[in-house]
Amino acid sequence: MAIGAVGLILGMSYPFGSLQEMGPGFFPRVLSLILLALGGVLILRAVKSSGDRVGDWGWIPLSLLSIALVTFGWVMEHLGLIPALILMTLISVMAGERGSRTEVLLLTCALCSLAVLIFVVGLGLPYQLFPDF
Repeated sequence: MAIGAVGLILGMSYPFGSLQEMGPGFFPRVLSLILLALGGVLILRAVKSSGDRVGDWGWIPLSLLSIALVTFGWVMEHLGLIPALILMTLISVMAGERGSRTEVLLLTCALCSLAVLIFVVGLGLPYQLFPDF
């Protein structure tokens, strides 16, 4: 809910527009309202439930996934899409149950292939695929 509130506050500085002509503030505000609503529903369900506590936070997986996202952003900017996806996938795999090397390799290849097909070929986005050495 905090992320939704911050997004809503920051989105207020941009023009909202209308459904036919969406302004730059439309998406952040709508997404923030959805986050706030979902957070409110989750809080209400948590308050109403009388069950036992599910478990502790998985701090290591949460940290690894955050590191994977930050790494993706940095590597994407400096080395290109393919190295960024490879590193993000490898770091993310460490956050969960360990899969076989074959599964990780297939997942990485599929993710890279789909990203190139969708973003570079399909949408024509000018992403750098590999570093320029």
